[in-house]
Parts: sequence; structure tokens; C-alpha cells
Amino acid sequence: MPIFRSPLQAEVLLHVLVANPASPAPTAADLARRLDRPEPSVAREVRRLLGTGVIRGERRGRLVLLHPDETNPATAPLRQLLTVTFGPAVHLRHALRGLPGVEAAYVHGAWAARYAGQPGPAPQEIGLVIIGSPDRPQVDQLLHEAQTTLHRPIAVTYVTARRWATADVPFLAQMKGGPLVSVAG
Repeated sequence: MPIFRSPLQAEVLLHVLVANPASPAPTAADLARRLDRPEPSVAREVRRLLGTGVIRGERRGRLVLLHPDETNPATAPLRQLLTVTFGPAVHLRHALRGLPGVEAAYVHGAWAARYAGQPGPAPQEIGLVIIGSPDRPQVDQLLHEAQTTLHRPIAVTYVTARRWATADVPFLAQMKGGPLVSVAG
């Protein structure tokens, strides 16, 4: 969605506003590493966002920990907007993290295309391909929870690592040829 100043601004906001409450609050340096972006660019976005009052900094020695500013009335709606636009990759990463049998997983299709900057209508579902041999009922339960949070159905395709490597099925070849957003592996 072209309502953010830049994709980096949206990603920084996403990682601060939609963070796992059990995780420690990030610093600008943490975000730069996580996002694989230059630290000065991330620090510049953090300064801008601190100035808006949507996020706040908590000084701990030389570190500044970043938190959502829940007193700002824009924070909750912004969190929801970020969750449905940029959030699927983050939520699916959290859901699939450490799950036995998941060798890799990618978001594909319309959501991945919009995430890659390709124009088009808002995706109605999130396409997910899981490579490996996970416990499917366990994955389905985790994805059901993610669907509730993301307000979109998740269409999951399970593929063995061997079949993914050969892509002898036209559907898989087409999937591999389009944008993919890695969420596991």
C-alpha cells in the first residue's frame, strides 16, 4: 500500500508495532540487522517515527529500546493496517519458527507480488507453500490462528523437498517463477 513514506518505514513500524510481546524490545541496530538494511537508514526512519509519537524510545544505558506508544490514538489502527498489508510474512515466520519438518516455506501469489511492489488489486488470500514433512494438523492449527490475526484465508500447499527441487509439476514451476517471500528455512 503506497500510504507509507517508504517500504523501510512500513517494515520498521511493523517490527515495532506488531512485535511479539514476549520478545525484547528492539533497538534501531537490531532492526537494521533483522531487515538487512543499512543502520543509518533505519536509524533515520526510527528518528522520524519517534517524532510522530507512534513509537517511543526507552533509554537503557547507551541503548534506546523501541516500543509502540499506546497513548497515541493512531497506534491501534496503524497496527491493524500493518498487520493486513505487511504482516503476513512476519506472522507466518513466527508461526512456523522451529516447527519440526518444515525445511522452508514461502508466501507466493498475489500477496507476494504486492509485497514485491507489483501493482494489482489487494490479495483476497495468502498463498503459502511449505517444503518438507511437518505434522500437518499442527501446521493447520497454527495457520488457523494466523488467519484470524491476518483477516485473510491462507491457502497452503505442502511439497516434499525433492518435488520442490525438481518442480516437475507446472503449478510448482509457475510458483517458483513468481515472487516468493521466505518465511521459513
